[in-house]
Amino acid sequence: MAELAGLHGELFADHEFAALFEDQASLQGMLDFEAALAKAQAETGVIPAAAAEAIARVCEAGLYDIPAIGRAATLAGNPAIPLVKALTARVAATDPEAAKWVHFGATSQDVIDSGQAQQYRAAWELLLERSARLAHALAGLVREHRRTPMIGRTFLQHAVPIAFGLKAANWLGPVVAFHDDFMIWGQSAHQLGGAAGSLAALGDKADAVSEAFARIMPSIGAVRVPWHSERRRPARIATELGLLLGHLGKMAGDIALMAQTEIGELAEPEAPGKGGSSAMPHKRNPVLCTLILAAAKRAPGLVSTMLAAMPQEHERAMGGWHAEWLTLRELFLIAGAALNQAVTLIEGLQVFPEQMQYNLDLTNGLVMAERVSLALAQTIGRGEAHHLLEEASRDCIASGRHLKDVLADHPALAGRLSPEALDDLFDPTTYRGATDAIIDRVLVLYEEEREYMSGNG
Repeated sequence: MAELAGLHGELFADHEFAALFEDQASLQGMLDFEAALAKAQAETGVIPAAAAEAIARVCEAGLYDIPAIGRAATLAGNPAIPLVKALTARVAATDPEAAKWVHFGATSQDVIDSGQAQQYRAAWELLLERSARLAHALAGLVREHRRTPMIGRTFLQHAVPIAFGLKAANWLGPVVAFHDDFMIWGQSAHQLGGAAGSLAALGDKADAVSEAFARIMPSIGAVRVPWHSERRRPARIATELGLLLGHLGKMAGDIALMAQTEIGELAEPEAPGKGGSSAMPHKRNPVLCTLILAAAKRAPGLVSTMLAAMPQEHERAMGGWHAEWLTLRELFLIAGAALNQAVTLIEGLQVFPEQMQYNLDLTNGLVMAERVSLALAQTIGRGEAHHLLEEASRDCIASGRHLKDVLADHPALAGRLSPEALDDLFDPTTYRGATDAIIDRVLVLYEEEREYMSGNG
């Protein structure tokens, strides 16, 4: 596997994903295309079988000078042109007759798009593997904390009690949806279209070659209709990655806020040297959340570039296609890193139910005012109940007493609510509404998807 050197280490790309997008892997993907093309043409009688064998023998990335190809690409406009020249020369060194059949009937975009499809396929598999692992970890969190009470927050303020399992279920649902969607919409494809998408150079054998190529090209099947300047596929992949990163950022933001010193309900996994400060020895910074959020903030610009690249001129783009190359690569890299960090975060997440309960009690029962008001409305009417709770809440804040005690002493409630009824109304674990049904629905979706997930939980 590739080792990431330099000042940033694996902050923004991990070694597994970096290996998929190394120059060597890019070059091998393009050479795989040339070997498959030659084999398809030999099978259909377009070129001699001996020529296809001679071409395939030298389709090994290690045989080529990558820096030299890169220097030539600067002048040529893409790396496929100098690669084809180098491949032709290497074939000619052993079989001059076979050399004339190298890259026959294809164009540079066929080589580059198909080579990238090899890399995107490997990245697709790794993203599905990591998102499955994240889903498994989140499902465990949901089940463990189905009944763990905490305060729900709206506009960063205390709202009403919820279960931590419900929050975790809302983290889980979009991860399951991403896995389901990305299995279909995250797949790239090879292509073979020739100079202008018609494969005219192959004459009456064009469609037969296209069919054979689709079968032979390794890892992922080619689309039989060339898509040189019809770019929904890469744009859709980019959008899926952007949606994933946005959701991972939401999760990281929630966890970072809940890990603040004054809240202390969650904490990132501990590790020696993790989350320290150069100035403050006591600091425990949420490093994983920070890196996930950094990726989420970078994603919209990259996705917008992919969407902006879609209007491409005629049968070959002038800049739009080229803008995709490093943009989609970068999206894959940061999505892979963020998913990896999210897996580490959730698998080792520290949860502090006692602190959640402490925070629930901070406002002396005010967060249960809605429930009490609704209960009283059944006997004294909604308007009067609302007014009474407003008055009691003000008294609670002014006196520092618990709202339950204020209500117990309120003359308007004499005989209406027993001490036992008040105790029940102020118990957050019984104020659940549809919590269990919502959690169960998300877990059902997870279970349905799990059979398609690596590891199967």
